[in-house]
Amino acid sequence: MLALLFLSPETPVFAAPAGQDNAVREMVSGIISYTRWPALNGKPTLCIFSSSAYVSALQKGDTDALPYLPVAVQNEQEALTARCDALYFGLEPPERQQEIIQRLAPRPMLTLAEQNPDCATGSAFCLQFHPQRVTFSVNLDALSRSGVRVNPDVLMLARNKKHE
Repeated sequence: MLALLFLSPETPVFAAPAGQDNAVREMVSGIISYTRWPALNGKPTLCIFSSSAYVSALQKGDTDALPYLPVAVQNEQEALTARCDALYFGLEPPERQQEIIQRLAPRPMLTLAEQNPDCATGSAFCLQFHPQRVTFSVNLDALSRSGVRVNPDVLMLARNKKHE
């Protein structure tokens, strides 16, 4: 299953002929599925910033089938009080992502972003949007400071991705 989900960060992971909503939801679900939090019982809470273009896609469907509990947050304050285990950033720039992440430290936190093309600062996982596909980049430094563990197979795929 892991091989099918993450064929390569350089190649299409999911085609999105009818839009990228499903591709984004599947990508985020896959990343979360292969992540472990210390002392977490049950599904992690994914806080999705309302500035995301995919906030409804990430909340859509049967919540029992999702590997996370989706919670939409309007701002940083709501994210700070929502007891998030993962954050999905929308339009927040990488520097702002970094500020929010630092305010939540030392809580173990998986971070994902849709507006972080360089993936050098801010979130650990950065989605890359292409006309017919969604791929991802990984900021290994941010991931190592996150307090969560990601399956080594995912990290092996990330090793081939160069951050510029």
